[in-house]
Amino acid sequence: MRASDLGRWTHPATILVATDLSDLDHLMPFALEQAGETGARLTLLHVLSSSALIAADASGMPYYDTASALETAHEMLRPWCEVATRRGIHCDALVREGHPTQQIAAAVRQFQADRVLLGTRSRSKIGKLLLGSVAEQVLRSVYLPVMTVGPEAHLPVARGEERVVLHATTLRETSRPSAALACQIAATQNAKLILLHVLPPVEVMQRKHMPTGLDSSAMVELRILAEETGARCCSAVEPVVAHGNPSIEILALASERRAGLIVLGATHSVALENLTRDRTVYRVLAHARCPVLTLREPQALPEEALANATAAHR
Repeated sequence: MRASDLGRWTHPATILVATDLSDLDHLMPFALEQAGETGARLTLLHVLSSSALIAADASGMPYYDTASALETAHEMLRPWCEVATRRGIHCDALVREGHPTQQIAAAVRQFQADRVLLGTRSRSKIGKLLLGSVAEQVLRSVYLPVMTVGPEAHLPVARGEERVVLHATTLRETSRPSAALACQIAATQNAKLILLHVLPPVEVMQRKHMPTGLDSSAMVELRILAEETGARCCSAVEPVVAHGNPSIEILALASERRAGLIVLGATHSVALENLTRDRTVYRVLAHARCPVLTLREPQALPEEALANATAAHR
C-alpha cells in the first residue's frame, strides 16, 4: 500500500454513494456525516437494471420506459443533493443503465472515488445476511475502502463519549494495510483504536496445550502491532484478544465499547471464492450497529494463497 493511498482513503476527496433508492433514508445520514467530517464531495449513483425499465401499455404489453425510470430516479436523488448543498457539501446525482457492479466500478474510475458507500440488508428470519450480488461483487473487486451500512447500523447519539474504532485483524502480513487505515481514521477522529484478534475457544486451545488469552502468542504479536501502528499515527491503541466465534466476538466487543466504526480486511478473491454469506465478514456486515469499512487485502504470493486456500478447507 502506498502512502498516497492511505492519505486519500483517510481523507477522501470523493465518496461514491451507490444506492438502490430504497435505502436512501438510511444511507444518506451516514454519507452526509462522512462528507462533513472529511470535506469530501458526494456522488450519488443509481444504476437502472433492465427489469426496472419495463412498463406495460394499456393492453398489458410490456415495453421499455427508459425516460420515466430515469426521471423517477433523478427525482428521488435530487432532494438529498439539496440537503447536502445546504450543509456546504458538493453533491452530484448520477443515474446510469447497465450492470450495477460494472457501472459502480466505472464510476469509481471516472470520478476517482476514494471510498464507496453502500447499504446491505438482512431479511432472513434466522438472521442470515442477504448482502446482494452487487455489494458482494464490489467488496470482491475494488481495492479501496468500501463502507457498508447494515440494517442495524445507526449514528451515535451520545456525542460526549469517547470515540472508538474497532479493527479486527487476522495478524497476517496482508492485514497490515487495513490496520494502518484504521489507525489513521482513528487519529483523524480523535478516537481510540482497538485491535482485536479472535482465537479458537479456550477449551480447543487447552486440548492442544497452547497458551490462551493474555499468555497467547497472538497477544504478543498484537502488542507489537499495536505499538507499531500507534507510533505511526500517534493514536491510543488497545490490543484485545478474545476466544470464540470471530463474528460474534467482533460484534459483541463493538457493541460493548460503543464503536462508531468497524474496520475489516477482506481476503483476496482466491479465498473469497470459497466464502459463503455465513462467514465472518458477511455476518458482521449484516448485524453491526455501526458502519463497517472493508479493505480488500493485497493479493498474496502464490505459495501463501495456496496455503490459505488449503487451510480454509480443513
